Amino acid sequence: MTSPATSSNAKIGNYRWVICALLFFATTINYVDRAVLGVLAPTLRTEIGWTDQQYGYISAAFTLAYAIGFLFAGWLIDKVGTRLGYSLYLAVWSVAAAAHALAGSVWGFAAARFALGIGESGNFPAAIKTVAEWFPKRERALATGIFNAGSNVGAILAPALVPAIALSWLGWQGAFVITGVVGLLWLAWWWPVYRRPRDHPKLSATELAHIESDPADTPVKISWSRLLGHRQTWAFAMGKLLTDSVWWFYLFWFPLFMNDTFKVDIKSIGLPMITVYLLADVGSVAGGWLSSSLLGRGWSANAARKTAMLACAIAVVPVALAPTVADKWVAVLLVGLATAAHQGFSANLFTLTSDMFPRKAVGSVVGIGGFFGAMGGFCMNLGAGWLKQHTGSYVLMFILAGFAYLTALLVIHLLVPKLAPAELDAA
Repeated sequence: MTSPATSSNAKIGNYRWVICALLFFATTINYVDRAVLGVLAPTLRTEIGWTDQQYGYISAAFTLAYAIGFLFAGWLIDKVGTRLGYSLYLAVWSVAAAAHALAGSVWGFAAARFALGIGESGNFPAAIKTVAEWFPKRERALATGIFNAGSNVGAILAPALVPAIALSWLGWQGAFVITGVVGLLWLAWWWPVYRRPRDHPKLSATELAHIESDPADTPVKISWSRLLGHRQTWAFAMGKLLTDSVWWFYLFWFPLFMNDTFKVDIKSIGLPMITVYLLADVGSVAGGWLSSSLLGRGWSANAARKTAMLACAIAVVPVALAPTVADKWVAVLLVGLATAAHQGFSANLFTLTSDMFPRKAVGSVVGIGGFFGAMGGFCMNLGAGWLKQHTGSYVLMFILAGFAYLTALLVIHLLVPKLAPAELDAA
């Protein structure tokens, strides 16, 4: 079969990549909204007067809500579909993001972060399910890598734009309001454009046949109790638990790490953060491309996905040295390499769900995995706040970050040595 890179792609059609672009922009908005607080954290720590441990509570409120929301997000999106489900979640998180402007205390910010976490929990279950509906298996890792790159673009836009807004007459409150409102604009594009492939008037018969070229899924009964009985579910969940916790650490603590270690403030944090997440953007697409390329060369899904994940896991290890180096740009590049590798690892980890489960179950499996990943972030944020408050050091956090991915890949391989499809009961 042809791939999107071949000359015959024009005959197939490209509308599925328009859908992928929608997912990319939604994920970009998602990460801008969650990254604003991290960019402003050094300033708000002084203005609001919170301690490092209290900042850990604020960050943990988001990840706890994100975890709780994930338990229901996959189920709800599987029930109501991606068009309505995505719209509801994006509206909730956009309003919650803007509501940060009303917070004036530690617990006010914690409440706003909790609401934001509930809303943002719907993004990845909806996006992964959309990819499963709109792309054949051989293109899913690339499509996932492309939309997942939006998380890095969002993390780049936040430090590029938020300091300018916060330092203007709008203040830090304006930064939250403006970034929150952008999500509502996305809905004006998504609602009229999105339909399932078979219902879409702009999709050609040739492209629909390409999307549906994989064997049809067997109708299955889906419940969490059944899904939790499969090793495939636990492989994804443990991978998320061990690696998402590290990503949350970078997202919420990197600006404070740079401020505490190298005296980088809101006026100068932009370039280091942009560098880190530009590298992460490259890693997201490269990780998806690598496994898709290996599949195109005849490798099995098991070998292609795990080889790409191993390369990424090895590339993360040097980040353990970040708090010990003397030059801030060496630290930035170490963290940037680690975030690039994280995103490549993550693109393939997400794709494992569509390798091992039928389309109808993907949203629920991603929701379960997202719960475990967010709980890892919850524990990491509480731990980072406590350690920083009581030891004044980031060393242990970066050591854990450096070896989390090799550990995760080992656990995944032990649970699913051959990526065998889960045997779900027929409906």
